[in-house]
Amino acid sequence: MEGEEEQPPREADTEPVVMSGASDVVPRVLSGEPQNLSDVDAFNLLLEMKLKRRRERPNLPRTVTELVAEDGSRVYVVGTAHFSDDSKKDVVKTIREVQPDVVVVELCQYRVSMLKMDESTLLREAKEISLEKLQQAVRQNGVMSGLMQMLLLKVSAHITEQLGMAPGGEFREAFKEASKVPFCKFHLGDRPIPVTFKRAIAALSFWQKVKLAWGLCFLSDPISKDDVERCKQKDLLEQMMAEMIGEFPDLHRTIVSERDVYLTYMLRQAARRLELPRSSDAEPRKCVPSVVVGVVGMGHVPGIEKNWTTDLNIQEIMTVPPPSVSGRVSRLAVKAAFLGLLGYGLYWMGRRAASLVLSLPAAQYCLQRASAAWPHK
Repeated sequence: MEGEEEQPPREADTEPVVMSGASDVVPRVLSGEPQNLSDVDAFNLLLEMKLKRRRERPNLPRTVTELVAEDGSRVYVVGTAHFSDDSKKDVVKTIREVQPDVVVVELCQYRVSMLKMDESTLLREAKEISLEKLQQAVRQNGVMSGLMQMLLLKVSAHITEQLGMAPGGEFREAFKEASKVPFCKFHLGDRPIPVTFKRAIAALSFWQKVKLAWGLCFLSDPISKDDVERCKQKDLLEQMMAEMIGEFPDLHRTIVSERDVYLTYMLRQAARRLELPRSSDAEPRKCVPSVVVGVVGMGHVPGIEKNWTTDLNIQEIMTVPPPSVSGRVSRLAVKAAFLGLLGYGLYWMGRRAASLVLSLPAAQYCLQRASAAWPHK
């Protein structure tokens, strides 16, 4: 039996979110020029302005790794800590220095909503793990994967509560800055989270799942902002996860190593030479190397560097393996335990409610009247 296969992103799918900062720049560029410029002339003016802003030798933060594609395109990978104010500044500085053509972030379409939420809403959402969220995760990913997703959200919520800071601030800053750069596109570069969770769960035995869930449930160590900055060279969230899954090599492979490959693939897809517009078909085509900024967790940077010059095939890591016998048994066990607890809870609440009702004076009076009116043999 073959597993489900998530289709790898086609070329068109590598641009789920596209933004351009040209609209608010055009009036300023054309204010001193004749108003009958062609689209190509206007494009060239904006491109020239963008290239003038782009530094030949940008002054980049130490968290940036520069990679060069075969066609000369450059990729600046910003390694971030997901709960760090300094990481936000690093992202802003890098985008302003290099004026990229594409910005790629470590998000998938299932997590893109965080780009549009304000900090206070995200802070509240991250702290609240409700039954509704659990049901949604189970519907989307299945029972075991949904439960694992909620446990990982609990880890994130624990850090959020300790620091009073919502996750993903560097991605929101990248989104804002990309909108200010003329003709800058914004790509989502991470593997869809349902695929990651399903592959992660499939890699574990039943007892490994129980052991991991136990560790996630009882995570309560206090964390300070100083802890985050000390972990700048290794993202705090990923470090905590690495410590918990260190004894599960297969889990580390699916959550970290495979996503390194996927992120590398998406960065390479974004780093393609750009064809400049032509005023006529007779004009020869002209292409220039592109500039890309990638915003990823610090823990993914070594893997991206390692995979940058290798041949990548993401078909395999997009396939969801069929459930094993132990997986089916564990799902049935979880469902049975849930239904059992639900049934016991309803039974207990029913008994409690009945006892409370029967203890009321009015109920006692009615029972006495009914007993007196009932014919005795």
